Amino acid sequence: MCADRGTPRAMLQIENLTYRIGPRVLLDGASASVPAGHCVGLVGRNGTGKTTLLKLIMSELEADGGSVSVPPLWRIGVTRQEAPDGAGTLVDAVLAADTELQELNEEAETASNPDRIASIHERLAEKDAHSARSRAARILAGLGFDDTEQKRPLYEFSGGWRMRVMLASLLFVGPDLLLLDEPTNHLDLEATLWLEEYLRRYEGTIVIVSHDRGLLNRVVQEVIHLENSKLTMYQGGYDRFEATRRMRLEQNERARSKQEAQRAHIQKFVDRFRYKATKAKQAQSRIKMLERMEPIPEFSDGPRVTFNFPDPEPPLSPPLFSVLNAMVGYEDKVVLNNLSLRLDEDDRIALIGANGNGKSTLIRLLAGRLQAMSGTVTAAPKLRVGYFAQHQTDELDMEATPVIELARKRPKDRDEQLRSQLGRFGFSQEKADTQVASLSGGEKARLLFALMTCDAPHILLLDEPTNHLDVDSRQALIQAINGFTGAVVIVSHDPHVLQLTADRFWLVGDGGVKTYDGDLEEYKEFLLGRKKKERGKDKSLAPPKTDLPPVDRRGQRRAAAEQRQVLAPLRKQVARIEKNMEKLEAEKNEIEGKMADPELYGGASETLVSLQKDLGWILQKLAEAEEAWLVMQQELEKSDETGGTG
Repeated sequence: MCADRGTPRAMLQIENLTYRIGPRVLLDGASASVPAGHCVGLVGRNGTGKTTLLKLIMSELEADGGSVSVPPLWRIGVTRQEAPDGAGTLVDAVLAADTELQELNEEAETASNPDRIASIHERLAEKDAHSARSRAARILAGLGFDDTEQKRPLYEFSGGWRMRVMLASLLFVGPDLLLLDEPTNHLDLEATLWLEEYLRRYEGTIVIVSHDRGLLNRVVQEVIHLENSKLTMYQGGYDRFEATRRMRLEQNERARSKQEAQRAHIQKFVDRFRYKATKAKQAQSRIKMLERMEPIPEFSDGPRVTFNFPDPEPPLSPPLFSVLNAMVGYEDKVVLNNLSLRLDEDDRIALIGANGNGKSTLIRLLAGRLQAMSGTVTAAPKLRVGYFAQHQTDELDMEATPVIELARKRPKDRDEQLRSQLGRFGFSQEKADTQVASLSGGEKARLLFALMTCDAPHILLLDEPTNHLDVDSRQALIQAINGFTGAVVIVSHDPHVLQLTADRFWLVGDGGVKTYDGDLEEYKEFLLGRKKKERGKDKSLAPPKTDLPPVDRRGQRRAAAEQRQVLAPLRKQVARIEKNMEKLEAEKNEIEGKMADPELYGGASETLVSLQKDLGWILQKLAEAEEAWLVMQQELEKSDETGGTG
């Protein structure tokens, strides 16, 4: 856990903070405090103002009201969106980030006053200057740079890798208050796990803006939720925050309903007796009572985020895709060799391995974006593939709207069909007609999902699909993947997403791809154990041996796949019944709306009788559908309890 710095009462204090952008209020009298040494997660839906709050803490923006106070001796560090550049080596770039250390070293070379020399060397000792280079190298290694890469010029690396150098520089400086805005976005799974361990041992105060549930569960002590322009502090990690908040919302809703019932009862008394002389005094008393009752606000999470991948039809004969003794790379550089694998309809595969080992190269081969240099690559006839990669955002037409972008891919579809596809991914009528340039990063990602699945692909290839998705959207993505009946291959730095969507792992590294028989927790332990061994100059990368009997994980995954295949028809039936129930419910609401019209009862009785008959028939069909749905749900739950995967 993070250790305290400064006096026990030192803290970051936010008091009655107000900030507006034009007519929009992002923060309205918001308050929170973060004690020294605490690690806090700052969460909230995209666009609520989390990054703005970090800029207010940094004094990069001026508040419209209230204040942010930081202890005067605290040094503040924040992640930046701009990648660093330069001709120096990576280690030199990290060392240069500590300007005080650089100045002290330079002054030590020229200082002549004995007292000043003593003061310089005392401060250098406090800063552990003799180990600065090795500390910088260790941080870079943790973030994925080997010894050779650390000695290369910074400008030779891509933007994503240079963002890692920026993070390494920030961690090396070790500010008293560390502000991290989506620190894992440019990291792979391996570097993310290393960062978690590093932050758990960090000796300063940390505020993390992140949508990575695993990071927020394993690192932070409290969660600050930004919602409705206010800040609310919750104890514990993200799961505990979610459970506590849900309970608060339920309590709030019960109190609100109770208050509304009380108000209605009092109002009824007032309406009945306010003009009756004998009851006028009581009526006036109750009017004052109503005025004093502070309405309990209704809280809402906003529109629910939903994803819905269309099921591929018709099913294809296995394998969907096979590769035999293939070699793949770029121009004359080989990335993966001796590649042999196959994909079947029920596969849920996560690619693991450090960035740069070839995960994206493999996905590009499967997507048909890259041709094999040698070997045999075979795809099933009429195979449709949906490919998602973050760089595809750059290919979107910023001047177009989502419905126009989709129409270019599906020119024969009617407008309602296009909007229905966009609706699968949470696009309302208004958002479907909004310029792409005005969409948030998460909305652009959802547009890519809509575009890649408009042909109902048999395989989904997802290369870092969560980078711009908030927690709710990631949960919706997990549910959509698990409900999809085709094959899935996914790369993600979010362990939570991988744990809940994949049942097989392919380890990409050393120029090849092989099956990893452990689960994600074992892979984490293997990586952390390997890092410890490397620090101890033990070059063995084998996972530690255990006296426990071996677990047949391959058999477990095969059984899970078979169970999923058995349950697929039942799940489709459940989905059909749910759609039918939605349709019946809509018809019921329409008829009840007509029957609520007072004019109906003054007209022809045949219309009323017809509506009553229709309503009776719909209620009967709805009851039958609900009964069938309940039976099937019980069957699915029974299967889960007896070993099904769900």
